[in-house]
Amino acid sequence: MASADVSKYGHSPVHRAIILKDYGALRKIIAGLPRLCDPAEIKTESVSMTEEVKADAIAAVIDRRDVPYRETPLHLAVKIGDETATEMLMLAGADWSLQNEHGWSALQEAICNKQETIARIIVRHYQPLAWAKWCRRLPRLVATMRRMRDFYMEITFNFESSVIPFIGRIAPSDTYKIWKRGANLRADMTLAGFDGFRIQRSDQSVIFLGDGSEDGRVPPGSLCMIHHKEKEIMNALDGAGSIPTDAEVQHEVAAMSKTNIFRPGIDVTEAVLLPQMNWRRQEKTEMVGSWKTKVYDMHNVVVSIKSRKVPGAMSDEEFFNSNNENETESEELDDILTEDEKKQLEIALKLDTTDLNDESADGIIGHRHSCYHQRDVPIEDVSGYRNVENKQEKRGWFGGWRKRESKADSEKQNLPPRSSISVDEKVGDLLGDSPAGGRDSVDIVAKREEHRKVKGTKGFTSTSDSGNRRKDEIRESEYKKGLRPILWLSPHFQLKTEELLPLLDILANKVKAIRRLRELLTTKLPKGTFPVKVAIPVIPTIRVIVTFTKFEELQPLDEFSTPPSSPTAADREDPALTQLSSSSWFQWMKTTHASSSTGGSSSRIDNVQDPFMIPADYTWITAEAKKKKMQEKNKLKKGKIQK
Repeated sequence: MASADVSKYGHSPVHRAIILKDYGALRKIIAGLPRLCDPAEIKTESVSMTEEVKADAIAAVIDRRDVPYRETPLHLAVKIGDETATEMLMLAGADWSLQNEHGWSALQEAICNKQETIARIIVRHYQPLAWAKWCRRLPRLVATMRRMRDFYMEITFNFESSVIPFIGRIAPSDTYKIWKRGANLRADMTLAGFDGFRIQRSDQSVIFLGDGSEDGRVPPGSLCMIHHKEKEIMNALDGAGSIPTDAEVQHEVAAMSKTNIFRPGIDVTEAVLLPQMNWRRQEKTEMVGSWKTKVYDMHNVVVSIKSRKVPGAMSDEEFFNSNNENETESEELDDILTEDEKKQLEIALKLDTTDLNDESADGIIGHRHSCYHQRDVPIEDVSGYRNVENKQEKRGWFGGWRKRESKADSEKQNLPPRSSISVDEKVGDLLGDSPAGGRDSVDIVAKREEHRKVKGTKGFTSTSDSGNRRKDEIRESEYKKGLRPILWLSPHFQLKTEELLPLLDILANKVKAIRRLRELLTTKLPKGTFPVKVAIPVIPTIRVIVTFTKFEELQPLDEFSTPPSSPTAADREDPALTQLSSSSWFQWMKTTHASSSTGGSSSRIDNVQDPFMIPADYTWITAEAKKKKMQEKNKLKKGKIQK
């Protein structure tokens, strides 16, 4: 048996050494790899390119996947439970985020197989590795930004509905204001992110200083989060390259083991663009801002969310209930909508479940492009779907405000806070690394509850548990839905998609809405066109609209200022609306209707002369201190709700 297994990996010395547990051969292979320099020494574009060539040569050996099940050497070490090989591979720089044939990373496999020691080894190393990867990329990113034109741009996010006229009162919306000059980038926003219609409000600015600050206090490549309400500044990458403590590693692995694993993906391999036609049977054209566009429907787009059970983790229902503990949307929505409007909303939500079958794509998904990877991920042939009843009321996209039956408090579990070593809190999204463990679960709660199809599959495991236990612990489920986005494409937009993507990579590290925009722009579009407007259905009657509403090139001698055509102080939202609200967007909306306009106030953004200057009266705060403040604030808020 061992000989047969080895024969499958004979062409890969690393895989062969691992399966034979030949540590001497593995050390020899690793010793022959190029040596990367200290990440702190990578200062120029030429050195960056040289180091990247070395990194590619290393990856070609220790990350190869031309073997059965597309398993990297790290996957294989996890599969056979080899802690020594796992440690050696991680020290050599193995990429833990690469996915196997079934779409799971080595860390996810370790979590699902309850290999906590191996999971701790991977977690201990992945943050320094991600930081080294970012340091290799930074000089090239800065050089690319310097070669680009300087500009000011606005991007709007809002929802539209054909049957709910009051959607603008209850759905999130915002205008992102983005400045780019030299190697510096700034984005101002009040909408930090949204899941379905649950949003996070925060009057904040994200500033990337590719050259550092003029006074030298902020080093080059810093990503600063500025919270204007609290007048606080945080370096989002502070401590990103440090090695975590044993306690932090243990905390992170424990957190990952509390929830099942979710992996979102979008398949656009079969996508086609069909032009919309006007009444004259000619291709439809529309003006979006100052750009003339052609309107296209994108067909054959499939969104899928795959989940995998983690042994001993809370069920999906328990997880949803745990996240609902602090929700008070139903009471707050009563203050926003009339009885007739609530009935109208309920009717529209029913379409969420009744019309999904008409839009769902059946059959086999060929290759999937993960939301976090630019690689093709093969999907297993899906032949035995069965519908699963959801005993819980389907939440849909508005489901959070519906009244739910409450379980006993003893049955509800709160997720522990994520550790500060989390890759997606530091540099993971800058590099396209996939979140680990159950980290995507909060992102896709609402989507998974719309309509779910489940299949029982065999995942690899090194244990010999009974059949029933294996079925319970290794079962995978997958939700699929067909989407038909609408794109307004223009050949006249001043930026190319490939120019904008690196800038969005920077902002996506901390802004979920930008992350989703980036996912849309990675779709292959006709050469020379840019999607200045995109409409994405969230349920059959509601869609989210992303629009590039303004682009103005900044001349070299221009002073830093918002262009005159930007919204005036009278057009901006009431300051009460921009207060940080991590609980729910209904509280934000409630504040909207309760507060009156203060027309005499002056806009902070309109008055700013240099958008990249750090305010002198703001206080620097560490990520750990900020996290503690937020936890204390949430505890206090939870205590008030329970009273």
